[in-house]
Amino acid sequence: MRPFVYRRATDAQGAVATFEAAPHAMYLGGGTNLVDLMRLGVASPDLLVDVTGLPYDQVEETPGGGLRIGAAVRNSDLAADAAVRRSYPVLSQALLAGASGQLRNLATVGGNLLQRTRCPYFQDVSKPCNKRDPGSGCPAREGEHHNLAIFGHSASCVATHPSDMAVAMAALGAVVHVEGPGGPRRIGMPGLHRLPGDTPERDTVLEPGELIVAVELPALPYAARSRYRKVRERASFAFAVVAVAAALDVADGVVRDCRVALGGVAHVPWRAELLETTLRGAPATRESFVVAAEAEFAQARPLRDNAYKVPLARNVIVGVLEELL
Repeated sequence: MRPFVYRRATDAQGAVATFEAAPHAMYLGGGTNLVDLMRLGVASPDLLVDVTGLPYDQVEETPGGGLRIGAAVRNSDLAADAAVRRSYPVLSQALLAGASGQLRNLATVGGNLLQRTRCPYFQDVSKPCNKRDPGSGCPAREGEHHNLAIFGHSASCVATHPSDMAVAMAALGAVVHVEGPGGPRRIGMPGLHRLPGDTPERDTVLEPGELIVAVELPALPYAARSRYRKVRERASFAFAVVAVAAALDVADGVVRDCRVALGGVAHVPWRAELLETTLRGAPATRESFVVAAEAEFAQARPLRDNAYKVPLARNVIVGVLEELL
């Protein structure tokens, strides 16, 4: 048992201030990821600051036609919200594809975004891991990596980001609002999560003490025509092998705009920007979807045992886009 101090925050400023006195503090939302990591010995904060009582548990429509989602909103509540289901069905579907009903009842939006990237070596403290112990090495590159990254990985890390919700939010161009020692700031998605490079121990661009307080979804009328599809190794309670979040805007048989993001393929929710660029202005046909997907996956760098993800993800993308027609 590793001792730690537990405190309940009463306001965001007070929560942020605690980090000045306790540099190894961590925020606690639903705890569905953090508590597991503490049990495994992967995370060992000296102070847990419980932020679930802060007034960030509402979903509100914004004047511009988007939504502002408080960081303490539970995943189940967000998935069931009428405005989300009507205007951003991809987000509701992504949430329902994640974990179990019991976990969704506990998990929060802020905590979901901050899940640590997934890798069996990261969670096994008997093995070296650059994410856990910088400089110790990445045994996954030559070891067990069949479900790890094919985009954006480095010699230091090949882990994948686990959140389904974050993939949908990356496709929608969400903006994350944070409070921190330097005051409030806004971080776009993609942009919150970072590729591993030489510092894989940092999953996000958040600075010490910064607290997510809300996520804003911009108005995107064609997001009402959106889908999330998740391929996994078993029917439920499993992380994505490949996931696709997509929204499609078609007029007169031509793709006017589209949004596509992928899960299970990178250290971050992977926005398929080359695919989007290739599709804009192209005929809304299966042939165009195949060409765009192939352009995106020309950038992939699969490892020895995960090259199967390339045709799998390409086919899922094409299938989802065809559904959206």
